[in-house]
This record gives sequence, C-alpha cells and structure tokens, in this order.
Amino acid sequence: MFDFVSKNKRLLQLVLGLMMVPFAFFGLDSYTRSMRGADDVANVDGQSVTVREFNEELRQQLDRIRGILGRGADVSTFDTPEARAGLLDSLIDRRVIATAAVKSRLTVSDEQLREMIANMPPFQVDGKFSKASYEALLQAQNLTPAGFESKLRYDLALSQLNRALAGSAIQARAVSGRLAVLGEQQREVQESVIPADAFMDKVTVSEAAMKTYYETNAGEFRTPELVKAEYLVLAADQLGALDPVTEDELKAAYAARASQYKQDEQRRVSHILIPVAADAKPADKEAARKKAEAILAELRKSPGKFAELAKQNSQDPGSAEKGGDLGVVTPGTMVKPFEEAAFKLKKGETSDLVETEFGYHIIRVTDVQAAKVKSLDEVRAELTKELAKQKGTKRFAESAEVFSNLVYEQSDSLKPAAERFKLQVQRTDWIPKAPSQAAGVLANPKLLGALFSPDSIQSKRNTDAIEVAPNVLVSARVVEHRPAAQLKFEEVKKDIDARLRRQEASKLAQQDGAAKLAELNAGKDPGVKWSAAHPVSRAKTEGLPPEALRKILSADAAKLPAYAGYGGEGGYVLYRVGKVIDPPAKSEKDAKAAVARIESEAGAEQFAAYVESLRARAKVEVNKANLEKKQ
Repeated sequence: MFDFVSKNKRLLQLVLGLMMVPFAFFGLDSYTRSMRGADDVANVDGQSVTVREFNEELRQQLDRIRGILGRGADVSTFDTPEARAGLLDSLIDRRVIATAAVKSRLTVSDEQLREMIANMPPFQVDGKFSKASYEALLQAQNLTPAGFESKLRYDLALSQLNRALAGSAIQARAVSGRLAVLGEQQREVQESVIPADAFMDKVTVSEAAMKTYYETNAGEFRTPELVKAEYLVLAADQLGALDPVTEDELKAAYAARASQYKQDEQRRVSHILIPVAADAKPADKEAARKKAEAILAELRKSPGKFAELAKQNSQDPGSAEKGGDLGVVTPGTMVKPFEEAAFKLKKGETSDLVETEFGYHIIRVTDVQAAKVKSLDEVRAELTKELAKQKGTKRFAESAEVFSNLVYEQSDSLKPAAERFKLQVQRTDWIPKAPSQAAGVLANPKLLGALFSPDSIQSKRNTDAIEVAPNVLVSARVVEHRPAAQLKFEEVKKDIDARLRRQEASKLAQQDGAAKLAELNAGKDPGVKWSAAHPVSRAKTEGLPPEALRKILSADAAKLPAYAGYGGEGGYVLYRVGKVIDPPAKSEKDAKAAVARIESEAGAEQFAAYVESLRARAKVEVNKANLEKKQ
C-alpha cells in the first residue's frame, strides 16, 4: 500500500490539495477564540488568524510551487510582501464565509459524507472504496481520518452556502435573454488616434522632477540578477546518433514488421442512396425500391450519367454534391452488404440494388488499387528514424543514472560527465532567472531555479541532472554571478527624462482628445480623420483595451453615429460607432445555453458581492509586524 502511495505521490498531492478544504483550519478553537494573542497575524470578529496557521498556508503554497519547479528551486522570490498580503486577504475571506456558514446552520449528514468519500477515485481499488487505501493516503499527507472528515464536512457545508447564494441570483428570463444578445452584439467602429508623440516637443522636464521620480521608483532602476553558466545536455537523440543503424538491423526490423507494411486493396467508390427509415411502412419501402430501380434502369441505358443522377437523386448529403463520390474505401470501413458488393465489382462497373440498414444503394467502382507490401526502400527513412530513436532511448535509460551520479558526485566540474558520454560543455552569456528570457533547454523554470539557488551561486556546484524534456537531462553550473544592483541616477537620467516627457505629452494628448470628443458629441466637426470601419464585440475585441471596449459598447446607440474616447500612456483614441449589428437568431437549445451562462455569471457575482458585504461588516485587525515576519 505504501509502495502505491510512494509511486503516486505527485498525483495524490494534487488530488488531495484540490479535494481538501481550500479553507485551511486548525481545530474548532480557531473559530471560537475571542482573545487575540501576540502571535496573531489578523483578527476577524474575535477569531484569530494565527502566525502558525498563516505560515502553514504559506508553506503549502510554496510547496506547490516547488513541486512545479523542482525540489532544488529557490522559491523565496515568491514569498513577497504582496504575495503575503494576498494570502492573508484570502484567509480573512475564509473566516467571514465560515462564520456565515455556522450562523446559517448548514450541515452535512454522515450519509452524505460517507457517499462523498466513497466516490473519490484516489480511495478506490477496482472501482470500489478501499479503507486501506483511504488510511494510507491520508497518512501520507500527515492527516487522520477524523481530521480529514471534519474538514471535508465543513467544506461541503460551505459549498452549500455558495450554491444557495449563487442560486438566489434570480432575474427575469427576458432580461437574461437580452443580456445574452448584448453579449454577442457587434458594433462597427472607426478610430482616430491622437498620439502622445505629437506633443513631445511641447514638454520639458526639470532635473528636480527626474530625481524625485528616481527616488520614488528606485526599484525600477535595478539590474536583474545574472549568471554566466556552463551546461551539459544528455539527450536520447544524441546518444542514438553515436550508434548508427546498420543495414542488417534495417533488414531484420523490416522482416519482423512485414505485416505492418501491407496495404489492403483500396477502391474508390461512388454511390446513389435512396434512404429507407428503420420503421418505414412496407408501402414506403416499396416506393423507395421502385425509385432506386428506375434510377438503375436509366444508368444501364446511360452509364455516363452516374454523377448527374447522383446529384439529382442521392440523399446522402456527404456525397451527393460530389456526384456520389465516397472517396477511397478499404475492407472494414463500410457496412457489410455495401462492402461485399463494392469489392466484387471491377473498375467502371455498377452494382445492382444493394440494400443496407440505410436504404437502397447503387454502387460504382471508379478506381482499384491492388493490395501490396511497401518495399524496404519505401520505408527506409521512417524505419531508420524509428530504430535510431529506440537505440537512443535505450542508451538514455542506461546512461541517465550514471550521468546523474557523475554530475552530483563530482559537483565541481562538468568535465568528467562530458568525457564519459562524449558531450560538449556549452557556455552561456549573461542570463537572467526569467524563463521567458532564456532559450532552448535553459528556458526551463526548474533548471533556472536550481541554477540561481544559493548553493549553485555560492559554491558553484553542478545542479542536479534535471529532465527538461522527455529523455533530455541537463546539468548546469554557475561560472560567474552578477547580483542585482541599483543603477545610479546619472545612468538612468536620460531614460527618466524620456518617461516623464512622454507622461506629460500623453496628458496633453488626452486633453486634446477629450476636447475633440466634446465637440463631436455636440454635433461639431473638429476635423478628425477616421480609419476604415471594423466590427468589435465582447468576444471579438480586436485588441482593444478593456476600458476602451467598455466605453464603445456602452455608448448610446439610439442615435448614430455615437462617439467614445479612451486615453492611455500612448495618447488618446476617439471612436465613432456607425452601426450596431445584432447576432442572428439562435436555436432554442443555444438560446437556453446562453441564458444559463448569463444566470451562472450573475450567481458568481452575487456570491462575490455577498463576501464583500461580509468583509465590510466584519471587524478586521491586521498585525503587520507578524505578517512581515518570516518564521
């Protein structure tokens, strides 16, 4: 049992993490204590959020990140004041929601709880609940059955509260229907850009303003932490190339797989279908048969009219428009009566009436490709690639452990591993920690986390061999390290000047844009030149900023054209709404689905508003000193 737990540890951590209470509590006394101790991070209506609880939640969060990036990853960069404040905010929300659930007397019966646990896949063996698996998995997570069940019971009660509140967001179906239409409505807009660049020459910035900006935003003017590194790549394809595939190996593999290279006989087939319903009355079936016989008789007189008659009479929507052409068929792809008839015909022959479960068919074979076996030369490239991959994979499996041990045991150099596996030690230029700014095998968060860890930087030891892709291991070591540093004012003065000038130019552009918008709304012509019209909608934003899109869609369309404007750092953009395009009418099913989506969104908003109202009424005190302290 514990072998099962060990082999599935990553999966079980994920499942239990999602399944178990997102509401992390530590005993009933957490909810009833009225005195706030010195070890509290926050107090919510007399209920403490302790340092112990906060740190446990933070540890679990960092563990999840470490699980993604690897055990050697430096996760300290994720433990920021902003992240801590966000985590505490979520814990406070949990407290107020939990209090509301208790006051609402929401409960979960023992029967409901048993059913929930019994149906959880991680606790099942051969589709049935296994008590042994249940206890072993909980033990692996340092949980007791009683504790887990208590938390799960509480989580289910909170889910009831969520559903009850979300379900109470009732609004008229007519309103929901109209909102669904508006959600897909398009507006045809034209744009006129008033760029900030046009006002740059009118702006000057003082030395004092630049220094103030530098001092206020010092964090923006730091060089990132950088390293120069060397690294080794052990990859299956490289190892495979060291042992080329021989002609004898190719011949042996080809002989062993001869059956795979056999191509069944193929026939290009056309047909005319006169359908008969499964529950058709005898008279209807007879009428269909007579119609098919009449078409067949005409074909016997004029064989060249097959495509024409198929277009006129066949009721197979997939082939009728193509003159009845079904494409190439092979044995086993068609229903038995159809297939038997088609494979008895010679090229150019037409069948008699063939009856299947679909109705009556008239079949014509337009081409025949005899069965054959691909030659070795035809499959040589494909087979060589496959055998090389197999060789590489096998050698990789044999070498991975030795490679990992070498870079670990001789951690002051990559040369021993390079010599052992005939690999080239590669070097980088200065690289930052951000994966988005790295390339190739180095663009791996786990590898970069290990490379920038204190052990790698201070001791310049090899990282562990890290799998950056299937059958690809990489070990790296720091050659040079450049810590993050504050740039001097003189080094960034020019950049600050450009930033501040652009900010002021943007303000001037926005003032000019707002004045022109006022003129347009007053019916005046400020001499604006508009772009070509194009449609936008909530689903098709055309790259518009959300606020700009909101203003366009909320512009009064009762009298067109309507105008809107949006200002940002780049200047100001005027929008002219010339046309409103409502979506085509939906089927009843699609319309109901759209209304259901609107109502679901309304429910989510209702619950969010409820939580916000609970927060507003709650007395919340935060101990900032304990929040900032790292235990």
